[in-house]
Amino acid sequence: MEMETSVSFATLALRLGTALAIGLMVGLQREFAHRQEQNARAGLFAGARTFTLISLLGATSGLAAELLQAPLVVLLTLAAVGALLTVAHYIGAQQGDIGLTTEMAGLLTFLIGLLCYLDRLVLAAALGVGLTWLLTLKPQTRLLAERISREDVYATLKFGLITVVLLPLLPDRSYGPPPFDALVPREIWLMVVFISAISFLGYVLTQVLGARQGLGLTGLVGGLASSTALTLSMARRSHDWPTLAPTVAAAILLAWATMIVRLALILAILAPPLLEATALPLGVALLLGAAYSALLYRHRQPSPSAEAPLKNPFELKPALLFGLLYAAILLLSSTARLYLGTSGLYVSSLLGGAADSDAVVLSVAQLNRTGTGLPLDVAARSIILAAVANTVVKAGLVWVLGAPSLRRPILIGLLLYTLPALLLAWLV
Repeated sequence: MEMETSVSFATLALRLGTALAIGLMVGLQREFAHRQEQNARAGLFAGARTFTLISLLGATSGLAAELLQAPLVVLLTLAAVGALLTVAHYIGAQQGDIGLTTEMAGLLTFLIGLLCYLDRLVLAAALGVGLTWLLTLKPQTRLLAERISREDVYATLKFGLITVVLLPLLPDRSYGPPPFDALVPREIWLMVVFISAISFLGYVLTQVLGARQGLGLTGLVGGLASSTALTLSMARRSHDWPTLAPTVAAAILLAWATMIVRLALILAILAPPLLEATALPLGVALLLGAAYSALLYRHRQPSPSAEAPLKNPFELKPALLFGLLYAAILLLSSTARLYLGTSGLYVSSLLGGAADSDAVVLSVAQLNRTGTGLPLDVAARSIILAAVANTVVKAGLVWVLGAPSLRRPILIGLLLYTLPALLLAWLV
């Protein structure tokens, strides 16, 4: 009986070629990591060739299962690969190597190869790159484990527990007439989780990379966690670094640039049309502000240790406070628009942005998504006003708390970040 596959030769070659490339990439990383280890074993049981073969085996098992009309072929092949990896691990354990990283990577590479044959090429490529990246980050993950505290672990666990238990119990509907119909408890807490997750990414990067990499890098990763906290920390410590004013100013302005990227990320996920409407003013402000920051950073001197005191964003108290602030701004925005029209929304965005631009962006995006009739241009301008108000407040913190030598570069940076955004938001 003649067996034929349902795909053409070109398609089959693409899928098998992708499996081959992913297996080779993972295998090369394993060989490179093996050479870098000081106490490396005499031999590595799975390198570039073996991982390539494992990935191809996953793909060809899928092909064989389709040709034979027997899905059990995949399971049997996976079991055989698992048995070989078990034997390899046993031999390695006898020699003192009890790690399972390479063995687990081998199993995942087999499944990635199978995904390639099933035409999930984008997913397979993403998993392959993610796997290689994770394998490469061994020193950084060890450093993170050393730097996080017991309080960080407890805070994260408590936040996760509260979310898992609380979220299903929160009502998924609003209560009361307008403007109270804008308050949906479950959506409010989901936004808290969303913002906390973004902040946690910046917090982890700060813990992994540290500030000893330089003030510029501190501004970038610290700004992702909290640009206001980073600005406040730098302003206070600038008195201890009288000769580093351009570098400190560059770090602060880079944190402001990261805030714009952060806002764009929120809009890209929650309200893509709003991102498109704000792309020009935010993009020009980001370009000018980042360029001036880079110019200041070029004149840097050797940077001291500049650890910024950032709190774990998964701590319950800050998360709950942000939830209350977000709900208050959402209610304020809805009320202002209901009774005062467009001008009321602009005022509420200015006032709310001075406290937290994230909360304003989330509230405006929520009003835009729920079909309240909020015009896109009004929503976009409200977001720009919130970002501008927040930037002005941070500049004021530097002016009051920072060294006098910071005032001129921060003022120039403030004008570059705010004036183009305001002009483009209202003129274009």
